[in-house]
Amino acid sequence: MQQRALTERLISYDTSTPEGIRSAAGFVKGWLEARDVEVNELPHGDAPVLTATVGPAEGTTVVLHGHLDVVPGFAEQFEPRVDGDRLYGRGAYDMKGGLAAMMCATRDLADQSAVRLHFLCVPDEEGEDDSTKSTDRLVAEGYTGDFAITGEPTDLRIGVQAKGVLAMNLEVCGTAAHGARPWLGDNAVLKAIDVFRRIESMPFARESSELFDRPSINLGRINGGDAVNKVPDSCVIDVDVRYLPGQDPEEILAAVEELPDVTVRKTFRRGPAVVDRSNPFVGTLAAAVADGMPTERISVGRDGASDAISFLDAGVPAVEFGPAGGGHHGPEEWVSISSLARYHGALVEFVNLLAKQQDQHLRIA
Repeated sequence: MQQRALTERLISYDTSTPEGIRSAAGFVKGWLEARDVEVNELPHGDAPVLTATVGPAEGTTVVLHGHLDVVPGFAEQFEPRVDGDRLYGRGAYDMKGGLAAMMCATRDLADQSAVRLHFLCVPDEEGEDDSTKSTDRLVAEGYTGDFAITGEPTDLRIGVQAKGVLAMNLEVCGTAAHGARPWLGDNAVLKAIDVFRRIESMPFARESSELFDRPSINLGRINGGDAVNKVPDSCVIDVDVRYLPGQDPEEILAAVEELPDVTVRKTFRRGPAVVDRSNPFVGTLAAAVADGMPTERISVGRDGASDAISFLDAGVPAVEFGPAGGGHHGPEEWVSISSLARYHGALVEFVNLLAKQQDQHLRIA
């Protein structure tokens, strides 16, 4: 299975670093070009963005979008290992397995003449800066279409909704005192933990929707204190809020700003992703992966955000759709090897079904 071999190769690059991303991008570019798929490389900060377009010059256009970057991991996580159907390694599930299958699908669809296909490979999906996203740049430069698929992990289901992101860098102020007399001070580290608990108990955190039980709230980083024998008078925390479609991030932010002794230093935001399950492209994708199962049975909401919002903001319906696995961002991340083949096949079948639909419409016309 070439998808497995490609995934193993991609895992071996530590793409939590710019150097690793550059090396992995060079491999992706070389692999496609060796199979007669022309690849453009665009500089973006200190890492490249790759694009490849196959199929006719016009007509129905589909975008396959993936990312190379991963969150940091231990050195051994960049050494792929196999246990039965599970391929372990950093990024196996999020989303080097999906990217490998997209590479294979792009190669397989290069010679068809019915559907235009953009393959996009970006280096910064996991990044925290929403002002320089390479996917936004690609969309602005015209890499759009009638439908977009970003290969985030979904266990072969179709992610028609994703939570929005409101990540906040908060400074919590206290009062310094000698560590031997902590009752004379106001410990900013302890106050910061209390601030996080208060955010967890805000009204928005108890709301739910059709596809989500609740928002997600995580304390990602905490940094406070400058001496062991001193009550810390300042603590900085990073709180990651994944809010539901329909919730207002400005209201959430305003509630946080009202907390005593709290200053919001900066925020990172991504809007929620929503595409109608009745969209005909969603229905065709469901038919390709699930043998005609209705979209309400195969569609899901995803807790994590993705670059799908870049396409949605541009008016392009976009979903998250990827192979099966588990443990993403954790110590035992894995992807199902058998699902890689099924995922690859579904992408190719999706384009083939679109081609058949297009041919039928032309015959009727």
